[in-house]
Amino acid sequence: MNVFSHPEFDNHEHVSFFCDPKTGLKAIVAVHNTSRGPALGGCRMFPYATDEEALRDVLRLSRGMTYKSALANLDLGGGKSVIIGDPRKHKTDDLLEAMGRFVEQLNGLYIAAEDSGTSVEDLKVMGRCTKHVAGISSHIGFDGKPSNGDPSPATAYGTFVGLQAAVKHKLGRSDLEGLKVAVQGIGHVGYRLARHLHEAGAKLWVYDIHQEQMDRAVEEFGATPVGGDEILSLPVDVVAPCALGAVLNDQSIANLKATVVAGAANNQLEHPHHDEALMKRGILYTPDFVINAGGIIDVFHERTDHDADKVRAHVESIGDTLEEIFTRSDRDGRPTGAIANELAEERFEHIPASKEQHAHRFAKAG
Repeated sequence: MNVFSHPEFDNHEHVSFFCDPKTGLKAIVAVHNTSRGPALGGCRMFPYATDEEALRDVLRLSRGMTYKSALANLDLGGGKSVIIGDPRKHKTDDLLEAMGRFVEQLNGLYIAAEDSGTSVEDLKVMGRCTKHVAGISSHIGFDGKPSNGDPSPATAYGTFVGLQAAVKHKLGRSDLEGLKVAVQGIGHVGYRLARHLHEAGAKLWVYDIHQEQMDRAVEEFGATPVGGDEILSLPVDVVAPCALGAVLNDQSIANLKATVVAGAANNQLEHPHHDEALMKRGILYTPDFVINAGGIIDVFHERTDHDADKVRAHVESIGDTLEEIFTRSDRDGRPTGAIANELAEERFEHIPASKEQHAHRFAKAG
């Protein structure tokens, strides 16, 4: 398995592999870029079919975190970690502590947070063996409610704000009453997004690999359950991918009937050219690393100067960033993902001196 010639390798600063036979831990950490600060990103646990699949995921996800933090104007770099295994079967405290020791060996180069397959409690277990974890402190959340550090509420709210901005730009609507939305994935973020949409008057269609999560959305939001093979091709206004990535591909894009794609999943495009494929079909794609930045914003403020009003305002600025991207895309006739990439690169490749001086403020605050 060659890292440097891997198609997803993008001049990553650091990639490391860890194996602990005693606990069964097999994990990879990838740090993409630290020009703005230490690399913060979620620790994902998933039963990858192959080691190559895990490497591909961690390389893509870590790169996305660099771009996400830059567009959210955070003094953070981009990193990610993956644990190979089924979180419902293989997760143990011993395994998580071993992961914590792995993270500690990196001396703050990478800071772990909650992600798909892990929870705040899991990160606290990791925290027994490393100080380089984030999103585990109790505080008053951006919504004024007590928070245990879980970034999902902020991620979901930011996705909701971004979806509103996309609907306003594409459909000319300031309200969501009667809007038809298909939500793929009703986990921590997808469920909360569905609740925001329901409260705003939207009509929902939902799919999740776990039946109980679909049932919950049906019962609480009056959502219509559908199969995984049809959720992306329904005749709706908006498709919101909120599960795993690479769901926007040749086949799914050809079958899309929605005119807006706005969801929280990372790396929704299977390949970069699918960005242009969506534009050619007249579909407004809301770049995932912009719309789902609410969680990383919340975690950043938790470890620095957490203030509920400041966090909420920062998360709501996602809508402004997206409108800038949409407007430039219309003006230049270029896809939204490409525009978002350029804006991000401007921010992490050409950092003002003042930014360089404060790049590691986040790490020291922890």
